[in-house]
Amino acid sequence: METRLRLAIQKSGRLQEDSLLLLRECGISIDNGRDQLKAGARNFPLDVLFLRNSDIPQYVEDGVADIGIIGENTMIEKQRPIERVLALGFSRCRLSIAVPRATPYAGIHSLQGKKIATSYPNTLRQFLAQHDLEADIHEISGSVEIAPNIGLADAVCDLVSSGSTLFQNNLEEKEVLLRSEAVLVASPQLSGPAREILDKLLFRIRSVLAARQYRYLLMNAPNDRIDDIIRILPGMKSPTVMPLATEGWSSIHTVIAEESFWDIIDQLKAVGAQGILVAPIEKMII
Repeated sequence: METRLRLAIQKSGRLQEDSLLLLRECGISIDNGRDQLKAGARNFPLDVLFLRNSDIPQYVEDGVADIGIIGENTMIEKQRPIERVLALGFSRCRLSIAVPRATPYAGIHSLQGKKIATSYPNTLRQFLAQHDLEADIHEISGSVEIAPNIGLADAVCDLVSSGSTLFQNNLEEKEVLLRSEAVLVASPQLSGPAREILDKLLFRIRSVLAARQYRYLLMNAPNDRIDDIIRILPGMKSPTVMPLATEGWSSIHTVIAEESFWDIIDQLKAVGAQGILVAPIEKMII
């Protein structure tokens, strides 16, 4: 019987969408219909389980799922003995404490003795202990931001992405407990053929993630400026230089990091690069 790797992902929401997009970019086609709780891949030994996000750590720990994609905040909160295999770079957010905008706040010790509403009691409790603080923690599932407005709490501890939800509820972010992103986790029971399949999957994922961080760059340049251009380029290795049909000109090809893209473009233009073309990279095998 064929061994198939079982991957648990969120049953709905942005984390599910980004997880399925990652699989597609890895060349894995999932046959999932509407409201299915399990779907198989046609071209890779992988089955996907669609579960509630908060349940995934338990399923992975028990070996019902071999691996899972969850927010790092969920992994930390649930405190399950599962392996953090790889950070995936999407679904970035932070777990923060916020208070009503009109509330005086003179630093973290202003939280002493306060009532704090949260869906992350374990993480909050650990944070308070690290700062020798005591507070009354009210555990709430969903709509945490409303708690101060109805007199249930003095502050909230919740996930923040853009901060718009806090603003709409007249709250102001004050303390960041942790920064989170989607992570791939694995069961402590994973071994043998399933571990070998995971290694193949990780190879594909790392290739996709690496490609997202870089751009392929092509430009034309006069030959007497090639050395100046090469000194600017922080490419993976020496760039490719090819002569053009026009005498005295060459085409230069290289790969640059997305984060430094615009600074490098400005420098290249300043030393004579022309006809600069930028292309996305689909996969990068390092």
